[in-house]
Amino acid sequence: MSNPFENTEGIAKRTMVLFFVVDTSGSMAGKKIGAVNDAIFNVLPEIRKISEDNADAEIKIAAITFSNGAKWLYDEPKPADEFSWPYVNADGMTDLGEAYRMLNEKLSRNAFMNDVEGSYAPAIFLMTDGEPTDDYKKELDRLNQNKWFRVAIKVAVAIGEKDDVNDEVLTEFTGTPEAVLRAHTPEALAKMIRLVSVTASKIGSQSSTVGQESRQKTFTEELNKQQQEWQPVNSADDEDEEWN
Repeated sequence: MSNPFENTEGIAKRTMVLFFVVDTSGSMAGKKIGAVNDAIFNVLPEIRKISEDNADAEIKIAAITFSNGAKWLYDEPKPADEFSWPYVNADGMTDLGEAYRMLNEKLSRNAFMNDVEGSYAPAIFLMTDGEPTDDYKKELDRLNQNKWFRVAIKVAVAIGEKDDVNDEVLTEFTGTPEAVLRAHTPEALAKMIRLVSVTASKIGSQSSTVGQESRQKTFTEELNKQQQEWQPVNSADDEDEEWN
């Protein structure tokens, strides 16, 4: 007897795009960019598993790097099982404003948010170790007018010591200081990239009737729960863990 369901197509999933926004300026050279490369590469299998197990949403990944200007690593978001992280090098300035401009362009139903089945609000993960060298405020103002950006889960990691990165710049991006983290060591950075990526993927792709502000709050609360786990690996006291 034939199976009446064998030709039935699966239920179409909505899409949640996870954006990596990665500083590849000269100050990131060495251990910093090495830690970023390794951490993103190693977390991809977990993101793929979350996407495979999710009955409601497919996770796609988009990545942009910025130094002298900015560039997308792929011309469209890739399904998690097709996304490959090409190890990137670090050189040049810190044109964060250009990254914001290009991100604003793609946060549109005419660009990266054009899934025919519909899209959940994205999750956007910024990683940087220095001060912007271009007019980032003008582009951030424009980005803040973007509806997709306003409802996105946003988080930023400051890489290095407090004097290296202006926390106010990152708070302007996330909208809350609670979503700005600092990695003092390579080990801490790797742990944060994994935790942020996995948590954002889980919460961002959940089917829910709550508003997107509630998702940002839920995401931030979950990160705060994990602070104690980071502390033992987020100290600059060990000379072996210094960035340079």
